[in-house]
Amino acid sequence: MAGEYDLDFRVHPEAYRYRSGEQGVFKVQPYKDELLPDWGFKDEAAAEASVGALRETYRAYRDQKDFVGMDMVRKYLQMGFTRAMRYAKYPGGQKYDEDGVERDPQQWADAEKRAAAVVFRDAWQALTDDPAYQRLKERHQDEGYDPDLSPMVD
Repeated sequence: MAGEYDLDFRVHPEAYRYRSGEQGVFKVQPYKDELLPDWGFKDEAAAEASVGALRETYRAYRDQKDFVGMDMVRKYLQMGFTRAMRYAKYPGGQKYDEDGVERDPQQWADAEKRAAAVVFRDAWQALTDDPAYQRLKERHQDEGYDPDLSPMVD
């Protein structure tokens, strides 16, 4: 059995376990190295540039019928939304105080981050609505994954 995340998931897509969340976004290679440089949510302009680059990469993965790559783009869009929303609701993105107590969210602590979140949310929804994504996701789930290869945990 391979060590955690030391697989090339392009070579071994059967090792990739689909999960609806953001798990593996910083670990699944080679996609992390391909997508992370294009990801940013500083403000609406950064989000638009990020989404544009991620969409372009998504189209390339879709043309190659690379579901793992397509799904990793989905994770980066989702993560852009969740991270930008955290900063939109909590000054400085600090959800917890020094004692580990969750702070009350503010409406809107950072309007620019809220605008960035909307850009990511809309792109994330468009990707998940893409019939090619839905079809390849279903095929990937039907074919299953090889648990002897997969480091992805529940």
